[in-house]
Amino acid sequence: MVVGQIAEAADFVVVGAGPGGYVAALRAAQLGRQVTLVDRDGVAGVGGVCLRVGCIPSKGLIEAADLAHRIGEDGAAYGLKAKYSGIDMTAFQDWKAKLVGGLTDGVRGLLDKAGVRVVAGDMRLTKADEAVVSTHDGQAKFLKFRDLVLATGSRPVTLPDFKVNGGNVLDSTGALDLKELPKRVAIIGGGYIGLEIGTALAKLGSKVTIVEALDGVLPTMDRRIAKPIEKRLAELKVDLVAKSTASAFAGGKLIVDTPNGVKKLAVDKVIVAVGRKPNSGDLGLDRAKIELDNHGLIQVRPDRRITDHIAAIGDITPGPALAHKASAEAIIAAEALCGRKVAFQPAAIPAVVFSDPEVASAGLTAAEAKAEGIKVKIANFPLTASGRAKTLNASNGFLQIIADQAGDVVRGVHIVGPHASDLIAEGVLAIEMGATLEDLALTIHPHPTLSEQYLEAAHLGIGQPVHMAVLK
Repeated sequence: MVVGQIAEAADFVVVGAGPGGYVAALRAAQLGRQVTLVDRDGVAGVGGVCLRVGCIPSKGLIEAADLAHRIGEDGAAYGLKAKYSGIDMTAFQDWKAKLVGGLTDGVRGLLDKAGVRVVAGDMRLTKADEAVVSTHDGQAKFLKFRDLVLATGSRPVTLPDFKVNGGNVLDSTGALDLKELPKRVAIIGGGYIGLEIGTALAKLGSKVTIVEALDGVLPTMDRRIAKPIEKRLAELKVDLVAKSTASAFAGGKLIVDTPNGVKKLAVDKVIVAVGRKPNSGDLGLDRAKIELDNHGLIQVRPDRRITDHIAAIGDITPGPALAHKASAEAIIAAEALCGRKVAFQPAAIPAVVFSDPEVASAGLTAAEAKAEGIKVKIANFPLTASGRAKTLNASNGFLQIIADQAGDVVRGVHIVGPHASDLIAEGVLAIEMGATLEDLALTIHPHPTLSEQYLEAAHLGIGQPVHMAVLK
């Protein structure tokens, strides 16, 4: 501490105003705590990466792209005489700004009504119960806290040979701020971020190439899931260069090392989307004797606490770096620091990719169940047998249920198809409640809907298929 500096008493401090941080702040306020929410950007940072420059803006772009593409592709099939003639990206950016502004204003309103004080600056621990907030004007505010939640999130991974410059080399944030649609674009990284952005740009009219170092897109997911996605990419004329690495970009040419030699791709822009890393390195954790693992993550107790008075949530902790995980952890952390006996023990955390078709997954895959020594039965229902999918002109995909052979208890659900992001919640609930295949089969689902996939897959799993023939 600076000599003569007096620390201000702070009851409950949260660092980071993203979907983990602001939820922790609101829950603590509900429990009667006086909350200070610290964010680098102050009130402008409320909502975090997800709301301001990530999840929400990207889904807006994806919806615009889907609408544009369906006008031409599906419209003709329905007999509609319409044609997509291009997008005004400036108008889209104006709409996106209003979308994000409305949502962030809503969160700020909730924080204000809850009495949460928002402070702008970078926080760093100075002691196990004290921190300093460095403001943008060079000032330092010292806080002696009673309880602290760290929710500082993550940032894009950078590549040394591809310095993001806001011009012809962009990260995901820059890609979502495009004022003009690029004619030719290369995406480095075939994970969910690169896949979502690349698919959207392709539908809007860009010539897209995705470069992925591993076997294909979504390399961390089961290949059965990835195959329908790659089929659709080919239909959209997206070039997938797998098992390859980009090494340089100069003179409008991207140099790619492939198994068959070096390729030179003519592109206008390169988007680097190779993952994210935790914002955990500049928090002064050593002052509280808190260590990071080899991945820069903080190991936490089941109640998300690291010490009796410090908790960590979201992307700086183990597990999937997902906004909904952070929000769920936030409630647990706030309640634990307020003296409640709680634990973060979800049976499943859903993962969603807003690709085409969409992907949603929760619980165990067949391979994971096998690795755990669990004998399972697998029920696959193809979208080709779904009447509702036919009306959407979208039959590329499936719903798969993984059930434990001992009792038919649902252990995993994996969906590829339209609105998979909305459908996965039923699967998560089934896993959490320990539902069986028979429970799903006896649950009346409305017709004609995509939710009937659960019903049909469950019937298949118990050996009583309705809209599929029994294979002998």
